[in-house]
Amino acid sequence: MGDRESFSPVDGLSVDVLANCFMLLFSFEDWARASSVCRKWREAMKQSIAQREKLSFAGWKMDDISIGRLVEGAYSLKELDISRACWGCQITDDGLYKISFTKCCSKLTSVSMWGMTGITDKGVLQLVSRASSLQHLNIGGTFISDESLFAIASHCPHLKVLILWSCRHVTERGLFAVIRGCPKLKSINIWGMSISSRCCKDLLTINPHLQIKPGGIHIQLTQGLI
Repeated sequence: MGDRESFSPVDGLSVDVLANCFMLLFSFEDWARASSVCRKWREAMKQSIAQREKLSFAGWKMDDISIGRLVEGAYSLKELDISRACWGCQITDDGLYKISFTKCCSKLTSVSMWGMTGITDKGVLQLVSRASSLQHLNIGGTFISDESLFAIASHCPHLKVLILWSCRHVTERGLFAVIRGCPKLKSINIWGMSISSRCCKDLLTINPHLQIKPGGIHIQLTQGLI
């Protein structure tokens, strides 16, 4: 009788059903709590992560080891956000290295690492060399240089959106490389960078359909070319 009273309807749920329920959890703390309940719940949590196409760790207190472990199990992942927030991610080049060796890396279509000051050219080069399906990349607020853009130009032929917000070490040379190497590029954000109007006009000559943000620059230069 005591066993019947201690039995919960949740205990009768299959791993698949639990995994679908866990798809509604978005907090790392909730994931950890669910995984610690029992072996069945831990297996369901792993399955839930494996099914996710989007993961955002923006604002979470994540390190390189944690991010590598979670992304490694996210086999279906296509969109990854590790942007910095007030008390958020502190991912470095080591974290990008770990992500680059995961099974999902080649399927990633969107990666945002905005404001991650621990990321350099070394990590970006490693990631983009394996993330050949990228269409959207946000590396604004980092200390990357032209070296990252050369790598993007070589390995990301499907790139459509590139955000370089306040990447002050990127020069016009890097911009020309990425515009020539990424023919599908539709939008590039160069806010906070020292880029001349002449350079922007030349970029539009190479790709007339390119939108250079901030928007005012695009409108002004496009009108000047007509």
